[in-house]
Amino acid sequence: MSTQSNQAFTAGVTLNNGVHMPWLGLGVYKSKEGQEVIGAVQTALQLGYRSIDTAAVYRNEEGVGQGLRQSGVPREDIFITTKVWNADQGYESTLQAFEASRKRLGLETIDLYLVHWAVSATYRETWKALVHLYKEGHVRAIGVSNFQISHLEHVIEDTGVVPAVNQVEYHPELSQKELLTFTRDRGIQLEAWSPLMQGKLNQPELAQLAAKYGKSAAQIVLRWDIQHGVVTIPKSVTEHRIRENADIFDFELSAEDIALIDALNINKRIGPDPDHVTF
Repeated sequence: MSTQSNQAFTAGVTLNNGVHMPWLGLGVYKSKEGQEVIGAVQTALQLGYRSIDTAAVYRNEEGVGQGLRQSGVPREDIFITTKVWNADQGYESTLQAFEASRKRLGLETIDLYLVHWAVSATYRETWKALVHLYKEGHVRAIGVSNFQISHLEHVIEDTGVVPAVNQVEYHPELSQKELLTFTRDRGIQLEAWSPLMQGKLNQPELAQLAAKYGKSAAQIVLRWDIQHGVVTIPKSVTEHRIRENADIFDFELSAEDIALIDALNINKRIGPDPDHVTF
């Protein structure tokens, strides 16, 4: 990779506790444990990616850890995120789940640990466990995933600790403007999962912009994320797609074109409604 490309991959945001997080990462949701996820992680890191996002429920943490070790990239250069699953939430069980994730990944320290969903009965105690892990130095940053404004207010009120990140479903048909404004005002970094709407990028506006900028519709959307100040973690296991998803640092969308994509919002979710988690 060229020097410019490496700088692009390490470009990122400073979280509210001073930790640096890259704008772009590789998501490994549904990447199969074993050679598939190992290969995806190795490929991404060799192409220049420096952020990998996994979760206990993805059941591929061991493969992620193996891919990291086989990549040859120094551990300190890589930002690793994982998450505590719903069934493991609660104070003591979260601490146990963290140890299990750390063991599977083969890592002493996790860069970002997230509460995967706001399970109504347990998420507040789960957050207290994450605060403990952070204060003990086991994680460099802590955050949440799929939290609505009310959930964020509760954990901040309980502990006085503001999550560093809120990872949510975010894409042109679900741009969550109110949540984005709330998090921005409180120094919480928004991060997009399913940024490419599971590949359903057939809107004519995206095709029009892809032709205008000489990019794919996926690249247009990922660039839109970053220009809104949203970290993005597209998932892929194929080298050409992993490479393509990263080729978004050599152009900039105009304000007019960002507004065009913003107008595609129809509050349409691909995943569950975070206010009604039943799993």
